[in-house]
Amino acid sequence: MIRIGFLEISWIDVVDVLLVSYLIYRFYKLIRGSVAVRIFTGIISIYLLYLIVKSVGMELLTAILGQFIGLGMVAALILFQPEIRKFLLSVGRTSFFKSGILNGSLLSPDPLGTDLNIEAIVTAVSEMSATRTGALLVLGKRSELQQYMDTGNTLDATISARLILSIFYKNSPMHDGAAIITSNKLRSAGCILPLTDNMDLPPHLGLRHRAGIGVTELTDSLVIIVSEETGIVSIARSGKLSALSGPNTLREKLQEYAM
Repeated sequence: MIRIGFLEISWIDVVDVLLVSYLIYRFYKLIRGSVAVRIFTGIISIYLLYLIVKSVGMELLTAILGQFIGLGMVAALILFQPEIRKFLLSVGRTSFFKSGILNGSLLSPDPLGTDLNIEAIVTAVSEMSATRTGALLVLGKRSELQQYMDTGNTLDATISARLILSIFYKNSPMHDGAAIITSNKLRSAGCILPLTDNMDLPPHLGLRHRAGIGVTELTDSLVIIVSEETGIVSIARSGKLSALSGPNTLREKLQEYAM
């Protein structure tokens, strides 16, 4: 127990403050760069104003703001529904929840598989990069990606370089969508993915890159993106986008992800 003036602070109070600070930081980091951060700032400002007018005894304004604060939780659930969903998903993807019993068959019934045909993917991506053929390839667990697979054309085919190249051929009816791979099978093509709300992304990134980033914000997937304008190959993971230097780097990333 620590006494500072009239305050008595215990180790539980310290842990409490640290946990709340961490949760606020994680939530702010999640919504940073989006419109939601302005709403969040507005709510905090109103709450601080409520504390000030309450402390100085402005009863009418306190009552009005108090009604607003009373409905604040419901309003927050409505306004921040997408962000809260992303936050809970990001918490569920932390190493603590992925380890031990929580990493068993109950929550991870459909792993990507160590027998993933990495060479076929690397060969196809390298060729599409050389010919500047736009592509969007998603790898992950079927349980997480099923809702996006349902938006495309079901294939359930064995992975091969020729199949991937035929899907993203510029005259193919499925080339504008995403192809999804789970359990060493190319499950679906021409799929529609959610776009990211991140406003800090460079303006030159198109819908293909924004869709690739968006699905990794909601799932634990890895997305390979080939730019149609430059032929640059990028990988999206956990909402982050990084350009690759060559086929060997892509091979290493896929081997690491498939483990």
